[in-house]
Amino acid sequence: MEHEEYCARAGAEIMRLAAITEGAAPQTPVPTCPGWDLAQLVKHTGVVHRWATATVVTRATDRLDSTTLDVGLPESPAGYPTWLAAGSAPLLAALREAGPDAPVWSWAASTGSRWWARRMLHETAVHRADAELSLGIEPDFSPAAAADGVDELLTNALVGGRPSRRLGELPAGETIHLHATDDGLGSEGGEWLITFGGDGYAWSHGHAKGSVAVRGPAGRLLLLVYGRVRPDDEHLQVFGDPGLLAAWQDVMSL
Repeated sequence: MEHEEYCARAGAEIMRLAAITEGAAPQTPVPTCPGWDLAQLVKHTGVVHRWATATVVTRATDRLDSTTLDVGLPESPAGYPTWLAAGSAPLLAALREAGPDAPVWSWAASTGSRWWARRMLHETAVHRADAELSLGIEPDFSPAAAADGVDELLTNALVGGRPSRRLGELPAGETIHLHATDDGLGSEGGEWLITFGGDGYAWSHGHAKGSVAVRGPAGRLLLLVYGRVRPDDEHLQVFGDPGLLAAWQDVMSL
């Protein structure tokens, strides 16, 4: 996707999350984010948006401390959805003004404002799904955006945060094949082969036989790789060793 599409889709996801949580009980548990309720989910997402905005606006060369930012959080959690929505315009303005190629710090291997537009899309989309699942709503995704989200996670997890520190736990030589069943994605956009190595993994697009294979809609595969649904999800078909998927999800949990 191009930079502008990432921006537009990120904005749409912010508004969807705000609309879903508006009027919902803030104390509603979010099972896919253990220990969180809806208020904490919305607060986290809105703070991340404001942190990203400050990072891009200042063209930061090092990580900004989000705890030092004045995020304007409302006193009452009931106001969090409106506050979340209000953060959309400054974020999108910052990303669009920067364009795709402005040099900006990121926590991953890639740097630049395009990375942040992509990250804000998928950060928000997955948390929108968290909110929906907590409220008994079936999440839906654009297949192309969901497939891009799988690509992004596979790229970022190699270098960022908790997953990168635990990749050596995965059994070297074993493989996972993911196959999106949506029309129009094809093997070069909707199939992935993940091969575990001694201290990480390699991944590529294309059709191949894995130690375990999973077929399903791209949106469901996105939720699977993020650990939001389990391999026995009714929308997925698993062929091979389900224990390998469980090990993968444990390491990749975010």
